[in-house]
Amino acid sequence: MSAADVSLAPRSRTLSASVRLLRSELRLIMGRRRNQAGILVLASVPVLVAVALKFSQPREGRGPDFISSATSNGIFVALTALSIELALFLPLAVAALSGDTIAGEANIGTLRYLLTVPVNRTRLLLVKYVSLVLGATIGVLVVAITGLAVGGALFGLGPTTLLSGTQVGLADALGRLAIAVLYLSAGLAALAAIGLFISTLTEQPIGAMIALVVTSTAMFILNEIPQLEWLQPWLLVHYWPAFSDAFRDPIFYEQMGQGLLVALAYAAVFLSLAWARFTQKDVTS
Repeated sequence: MSAADVSLAPRSRTLSASVRLLRSELRLIMGRRRNQAGILVLASVPVLVAVALKFSQPREGRGPDFISSATSNGIFVALTALSIELALFLPLAVAALSGDTIAGEANIGTLRYLLTVPVNRTRLLLVKYVSLVLGATIGVLVVAITGLAVGGALFGLGPTTLLSGTQVGLADALGRLAIAVLYLSAGLAALAAIGLFISTLTEQPIGAMIALVVTSTAMFILNEIPQLEWLQPWLLVHYWPAFSDAFRDPIFYEQMGQGLLVALAYAAVFLSLAWARFTQKDVTS
């Protein structure tokens, strides 16, 4: 065996261990009954939206552009559901997952056991965060795919008239929906970084969950106060509604680009804080 093979072997074992740990985290996330119930709640909103629009009389000039366009193309049911769930249900889902990452395991004692193996704390924290990002993405996908399926069944799918009035083919519209899903997932990933940090501060998962919900709700409230216009561009949630810019012609990337930069900054800061806290935290005594 060459020296290069010897040096690569530990890296390979480390990567394999990380992949196994990530698989275990994802099985825990998807196997918990409350998370499965949460997925059903996320999926129920686009169903309720589609049924309500199907059996109600639309009013001209009332509601967001997505709602007024939903009855003409099922793809807008997915966008309407994402708009509705963005302020509460999706952050709540991220909060529920975040509370279980560190605080939940510390509460039931499994974190103490895990770290006495020992497992590298930095790697464990990164795996926990990746599982949160994947969980947030799954939540957004559930809303989008359910809305697309129900909207397509009730209103049909086909050439889509964008918010700017231009008509594009279905494949183009689905590509724009994918951009919206990825953009919202990035925003929720930054929120998950805040949740991960909060989870390192306590051993009570419910407390961590409530703290993150309060944090996201407070940002939404601050974002609506005109006197705080100077602060709003620095709030994580300020640019989240910019996902609708994917349905303009041409796609308006400026607001989404700024939103991604803000999300990256939040993720970097709070992941650093989580790492500093978690690597110094006494969980083995």
